[in-house]
Amino acid sequence: MEPIILASASPRRQDFFRLMGLPFTRVPAMIDETPPAGLNPRQAAEEIARRKALAVAERPRTGDPPPWVFAADTIVVLENEIFGKPADRDGARRMLERLAGRRHEVITAMALYNGRLKTANCRSKTSEVAFAPLAGAEIEWYLDTGEWEGAAGAYQLQGLGACLIEAVNGSPSGVAGLPLYDFYAMLRDNGFPYGRR
Repeated sequence: MEPIILASASPRRQDFFRLMGLPFTRVPAMIDETPPAGLNPRQAAEEIARRKALAVAERPRTGDPPPWVFAADTIVVLENEIFGKPADRDGARRMLERLAGRRHEVITAMALYNGRLKTANCRSKTSEVAFAPLAGAEIEWYLDTGEWEGAAGAYQLQGLGACLIEAVNGSPSGVAGLPLYDFYAMLRDNGFPYGRR
């Protein structure tokens, strides 16, 4: 298989790539992830994922251009408000207080850049997450774990954050940062040789 450049610093996405046996090199995009104005949350997530993929694909380098670059962006949406990664513990507390006892959406957008065609294909997966009601002490306990750092919405489904979640309607791996079925379908649909002999 050809290697993929993973335009992400996310340890979770690296774990998913390893799980799938995909050869990859990690090159974080390091772009401004502020959601663009005038777009709905799904469009905003897809635009950020596209920007990440193109930022890495178009960097000056020696040798041949990369055949594949993959980027993703995960956002939490409550009442049409985007919750990104909290800047600090107080910001994480405010997010968790608002999410507690309510349903919200998690959108993971993906962009796959084909270096031969010079195109970036985008798609996204939306899942609904039902948070349990949380007492203040429970929120403080979770904040003490440090899992909120670098996590959209201030929680991680694949860690102790699962203790806060009553149900997921959609893709659990998408809530964790990469909807595996949709990613597999994206590779297949764009001609990447994965999952076939």
